[in-house]
Amino acid sequence: MSLSPMQPRRRWSTWSATRQKEYGGAFFYQARTYYIPRAGSADWFAVRAASSYGEHQESLLIFDKAAGTYKLTMAFYTPKGEPFPKIAVDRYGFAQVAQPSQKVGSLAPSELGSLYEDFFESGGTKKAAKAFAATDASKDSTKVYRERNEGKLSTYLTKKFFSQEPAHPTVYALKLAGGGVVAGFPTAHTQERMLKPQYMSSFQIGPNDEEAVYNRSKRTVITDEFQGQGLAQMSQKAKPKVLTIEYRMVDSR
Repeated sequence: MSLSPMQPRRRWSTWSATRQKEYGGAFFYQARTYYIPRAGSADWFAVRAASSYGEHQESLLIFDKAAGTYKLTMAFYTPKGEPFPKIAVDRYGFAQVAQPSQKVGSLAPSELGSLYEDFFESGGTKKAAKAFAATDASKDSTKVYRERNEGKLSTYLTKKFFSQEPAHPTVYALKLAGGGVVAGFPTAHTQERMLKPQYMSSFQIGPNDEEAVYNRSKRTVITDEFQGQGLAQMSQKAKPKVLTIEYRMVDSR
């Protein structure tokens, strides 16, 4: 059907020339280094590699067994300009695994995920700010909390975050050549947007485009579930440093 002269045409935004160029060819990892633990010490392995495009220097990929074969279970990009910590290997070249439940300084790798969520629940004021070294990742998470009730809808609703158990709870930890541990940890939270009591009987919240994928209906409370993964460098004498963390919405109800 053709458009009449009076009918407005819809305009679609386009990617930048740089991003168009990145997606114009095949993506792959290059300059790969494999970190394979000795048999019996772990059923997973890691790969350190460089992306074929983009600004990130390196990435760390974790492969674990699922349904009888190895699958990518975690992937981290290191912050731009920050060197990746050197992973320790033994005399035969096997990667040295660290136990997630064993403390490295004041915390164990298995404790990182639930503790990190305090940045979203309280801005870090209850526990996280004291437990973690300040990084770009932690500052960004704190900013999410600080700006939670800003914007044009803040008059009508409030936003809160609640820690929850990750869907895939496995923590992966490797020893570092200079001492300490690098740990890939899962983390998760829900985000709740709720109408203030005085507006409950008169208004409903419309879901955004991402939320509407899961539930298109308007409602008085919208609860979004986010699953995340973080990469932290840990040492005996310093606070854990979260190098990178990333979340994805997996449900909205």
